[in-house]
Amino acid sequence: MAIDFNFTKQSIQILPTPKSGMVTYRDTKEKGLSLYVTAKGIRTFFVRKRINGRDERILFGQFPDVTIEQARKLTVQARSKVAQGIHPNEEKQKMKLELTFEELFEQYLERYSKKHKKSWRYDEREVKKFLSHWFKRKISTITKQEIQLLQERVHDESGLYQANRIVERIRAIFNKAIEWGWQGVNPASAIRKYKEKSRDRFLQPDELPRFIASLEQEENQTARDFFWIALMTGARKSNVLAMRWEQVNWDRNEWRIPETKNGEPVTLVLVDRAVEILKKRQRSTNSPWVFPGTGDKVEHYADPKKAWARILQRADISDLHIHDIRRTLGSYQAMTGASMQIIGKSLGHKSQQATQVYARMNLDPVRASVEKAVQRIFTNE
Repeated sequence: MAIDFNFTKQSIQILPTPKSGMVTYRDTKEKGLSLYVTAKGIRTFFVRKRINGRDERILFGQFPDVTIEQARKLTVQARSKVAQGIHPNEEKQKMKLELTFEELFEQYLERYSKKHKKSWRYDEREVKKFLSHWFKRKISTITKQEIQLLQERVHDESGLYQANRIVERIRAIFNKAIEWGWQGVNPASAIRKYKEKSRDRFLQPDELPRFIASLEQEENQTARDFFWIALMTGARKSNVLAMRWEQVNWDRNEWRIPETKNGEPVTLVLVDRAVEILKKRQRSTNSPWVFPGTGDKVEHYADPKKAWARILQRADISDLHIHDIRRTLGSYQAMTGASMQIIGKSLGHKSQQATQVYARMNLDPVRASVEKAVQRIFTNE
């Protein structure tokens, strides 16, 4: 006969060990959650459900590896799955033959990332770059200590933002493994991120002449034009890289990005200098991409980092990221007296308070502001 009480960490820790067999307890807070204690002192969470006419026990794992809160959440999930006709034990059976990290990551990509994340290509690229040395290992062998050491190494080599992102990806991948039936513990769940600061870097007036001169010397024409368009539109790197000719309206000199980071389309103005660069590029290519990739690839240009490093080295500029180009246009708009609403409209920002204001504005004041800012960039006056 089961004994009922409210599961707490302390109350479970002090449960007596039976001399033989096992004793079952039921949680009074979450209906259906149970715990059995064996003669060896092993405490295991489970829920009992009738599935296809059979009384079955669905195991969640041992305490304290599985916390009480995790067990309660798993109970809710199990009830939901049974109600939908899904057999939780069958799902677990699929994961019983433990996956390697590579196999788990492939599942993560196909079952989740590609279906639900616009940034799935970043998952694919970053995991292969930083975690490929784990690919042949069983996922249960990857420890918290290893992830912490990896976080420290990535911090030292690539910065705190990259270190935080890779830990977030590891945590997300293991969370999905648990959701899909793996009974292990997420080794990245308790790892703290580095504290991030809002970045306010942009090209300063004394740096602009050197930057422009260096940019004009860049031998990679695709990279050179890419950075010019990024500078004169303030668009995000990913949007500029994926720019297509069908998105350009030559009659109105506008560029409509069908989907931005905030999930909505945005229309950006194209000043005369930008139009001149684009028309020159269009005359010399048959690709649907404004900045096509090289070789047999049909994808767009993907990696301007080497060109960026050359440009900064020639210009003797440090601590400047590609995303800071976007911040540069907005900063020069502010210098020339543009309102926050105009700047937000220019850069495609989304604000709950200002959304209606943006919707009522036309592009004429935006165009004037961008023209003025670009003129300031070129004249540096």
